[in-house]
Amino acid sequence: MPFKGLRDFIEALGRSGDLVRVEREVDWNLEAGAITRRVCEIGERAPLFLRVKDYPGHRMLGAPLATYRRFAVAMGLPPDTPVRAILDEFDRRSRGRLKPRVVDRSQAPCKQNVMRGEEVDLFRFPAPMVHEGDGGRYLATFHFVVTKDLDSDWVNWGMYRVMVHNRNTMGGLILPGQDIGRMYVKYEAAGRPMPYAIVIGPDPMSAVASCMSPGPGETEADIAGALNGEPVEVVRCETCDLYVPAHAEIVIEGEVLPKVRVEEGPFGEYTGYRTSPRMPRPVFTVKCVTWRDDPIVPLANMGVPVDDSHIIFSVTWRQDVLNAVSKFPITGVYVPPESAGHVAIIGVHKVYEHIAQHVADAMWGSKMGYLMPYCIVVDADVDVYDMGQVLHALFTKLHPIRGVHGRPGPGHGLFPFMSLEERRWGKGAHLLLDCTWPFDWREGIERPQRAGFTTIYPKELQERVLANWKAYGF
Repeated sequence: MPFKGLRDFIEALGRSGDLVRVEREVDWNLEAGAITRRVCEIGERAPLFLRVKDYPGHRMLGAPLATYRRFAVAMGLPPDTPVRAILDEFDRRSRGRLKPRVVDRSQAPCKQNVMRGEEVDLFRFPAPMVHEGDGGRYLATFHFVVTKDLDSDWVNWGMYRVMVHNRNTMGGLILPGQDIGRMYVKYEAAGRPMPYAIVIGPDPMSAVASCMSPGPGETEADIAGALNGEPVEVVRCETCDLYVPAHAEIVIEGEVLPKVRVEEGPFGEYTGYRTSPRMPRPVFTVKCVTWRDDPIVPLANMGVPVDDSHIIFSVTWRQDVLNAVSKFPITGVYVPPESAGHVAIIGVHKVYEHIAQHVADAMWGSKMGYLMPYCIVVDADVDVYDMGQVLHALFTKLHPIRGVHGRPGPGHGLFPFMSLEERRWGKGAHLLLDCTWPFDWREGIERPQRAGFTTIYPKELQERVLANWKAYGF
């Protein structure tokens, strides 16, 4: 069942047993972040903070999508749906497109309250201090930023971190490899401010869609509709010609100024480290804020896996890898959330000798080359979703010399293994671990026989054992 907004999703989490309503007052300054981080690290239920210090009437939701159970609920699936089934259903839905449906502002709960111009005060909302050592309070951690290309009708929804500077300005990390970065470069070159809208607390599938990379010209809003199974209801912004989900909790409108920088960060990131230093970064001026009555501020606490970012990346970035390697005889693609989205495990039918290198080249030739430095390629007999089988292949099939292929490549500015200078200039590296048997090894001679239940016993005996399993006393 589709959710129009965050509140419908919260009710569903309550029904599925995946929500804890926290009655005790919680401090926005680190305490809410610490609780949410602990929730992520032990796989607990999502906390709904009903009383936030200094902010009567406001609520916060921690770790909305930090488990596959909650991701399944967000898709309208049973919470105990297996991971592979979740991914298969996501693949199916993401191929579709449903354009948003524009509604009147009277039908848009996000317009229930409005402040403009001199009235704007971002500190009216419980922006959390997420981690100790962060450069400031990050109001936008489960959200997306809406921007429009200067030269076309292309609209981008993207989840990019944004920090509060003061009552009416914010700062954000805008990187050249991001879609927002490509757009901002054009506005800045033209000396024009870039209009934006920050959507805080959207419906979960709209947030997920904003983490996808359909490519220039395609808008994530159409994908969000397909993932939800019905068009996202959107409403026009107050100060610009951008459209935002009508049921969002808070919408911040303004402009990103050209050639103006103010120090932003650092921030504990999805890599599990605080890797980007405090640096001059683009400035978001705020012209208008609209919000629902008694707004709920979602808090995604990025850090050591597994949290919301890793679950989302394991689904959305996997989709991008799958699209990039789809012309090869692929048996499966998995991006384990524990890897912080840094590795793709790809299963192939090895129809020629160097297919692993070609598969890796296809992935790194896509946007994933900038985001995902590691690739593990395994034979078709390895289940890529079973990390036990992957580890077995890694340490039995991988030749320590001829199976290891490293090379320079583009890198994300948040990669922990890169030096500060490399992060500044996006100079990274790629590593392929080829865990496939050499193509010319003969079965049963050079190529070892796998000693497993499904591979070393006759099919008839396997079936008899399975049929009699309970009779054996198991």
